[in-house]
Amino acid sequence: MAAVSVVNIVIQKGTDFDETFSLIAEDGLGLNLTGFSAVATLKKHPSSTTSYSFTTNTVIADSTIKISMADTVTSTLPSGRCYYDLVIISSGGVVTKVIQGTALVQESVSV
Repeated sequence: MAAVSVVNIVIQKGTDFDETFSLIAEDGLGLNLTGFSAVATLKKHPSSTTSYSFTTNTVIADSTIKISMADTVTSTLPSGRCYYDLVIISSGGVVTKVIQGTALVQESVSV
């Protein structure tokens, strides 16, 4: 598996959020996600005991994983810089981090 990709995201509090990641294998082709599950979590600080889970949806046909949060969840996020990562778990239990980055959580005025 290739190095972990760094992707920074922006989340608007009180709004629905989603981001889709295309995973590429070392040979340059789409990563075969058959039998894999995915987990993505956001924390204010990496060592924080409070975490917020993204909903994940894996599409095997095009090697993508979509992470999302409903407005009811984003409205509870701490404002400012947070950290998140996305890991995939093989059917054999091997856990691999594929994406990491910061999430800038911005206040919303209208919601």
